[in-house]
Amino acid sequence: MKACRREPVDTTPVWLMRQAGRYMKEYRELRARVPFLDLCKSPDLVAEVTVSAAEKLGVDAAILFADLLLIVEPLGFELEYEKGEGPQVRPAIRRAPDLDRLREVEPDAFGYVFEGIRRTRAALKPELPLLGFAAAPFTLASYLIEGGGSRSYTRTKAFMYSDPGAWRALMEHLARNLAAYVRGQIEAGVQAVQIFDTWVGCLGPADYREFVLPWSRALFEALPREIPLIHFGTGTGTLLESMREAGGSVIGIDFHVELGEAWRRVGYDVAVQGNLDPSVLFADREVIRSRVERILHQAGGRPGHIFNLGHGILPDTPYDNVAALIDAVHELSCHPATL
Repeated sequence: MKACRREPVDTTPVWLMRQAGRYMKEYRELRARVPFLDLCKSPDLVAEVTVSAAEKLGVDAAILFADLLLIVEPLGFELEYEKGEGPQVRPAIRRAPDLDRLREVEPDAFGYVFEGIRRTRAALKPELPLLGFAAAPFTLASYLIEGGGSRSYTRTKAFMYSDPGAWRALMEHLARNLAAYVRGQIEAGVQAVQIFDTWVGCLGPADYREFVLPWSRALFEALPREIPLIHFGTGTGTLLESMREAGGSVIGIDFHVELGEAWRRVGYDVAVQGNLDPSVLFADREVIRSRVERILHQAGGRPGHIFNLGHGILPDTPYDNVAALIDAVHELSCHPATL
């Protein structure tokens, strides 16, 4: 929390995206018994998974076990997770009249999420912050239009280009409902929030400014200013300045850009988070340690750096290497003379 506020810290804090996931034996065993959405909708299991991962790894924050797409069902869509296929959203939005299906999210639609937050917060050590999260409007829109993930986001871009009025209506609807969802998480007890614009890197800078920035900004402006807000996307090396303009007190950096360069570009008056390539965790310990050193060196000891990966932990990552990464960050950031 101090790093989010750019206050001095004794040790660079570290947490990881997907730090509760398939690379952990305990999680795989649980998932063999419980379908993914059932797990997300069980407050007791959410608390168990969130807390156990954070405490076992020794990270400096827990992130709520949930999914970016939990909001699509209250919006009026079906959500399924097909083995090996990822999320499937039906029926997809393909034409402007399809927007008529969009619902306003009812206040009680996320009762299980908010109860999961309360139970997780109660089970966590008091000094360990709990992070919530949600999708950004563009990333959520892309799932609704594509019906799932995509390599090129052709349908999303075609919708955006061919009917700017319908796109505006969609983005306004999503930004408004996402803001209500995030405010509910904050009221339930999360102490910081990460907004994932996971797929926005498929756009060029001009398209980002025209078709994304106004509604990302609307989301951030609708959230409490006193809560740290982390703005993260992948493939966003050409978008960083605009993402900073859109909002967030912390800018998440993916691994396609050097952290030192990225921080210079967004300005030292904002905190940054990142940005080790998750694939490095498949290398030996010496390589992991040297990459940690390099990122800490680029951070330069400035207040406001949170160490993280440049995307989520990959499923087959060796657990011992993840633990070694956490230890390396804590050890090396306590001894800046070694950098």
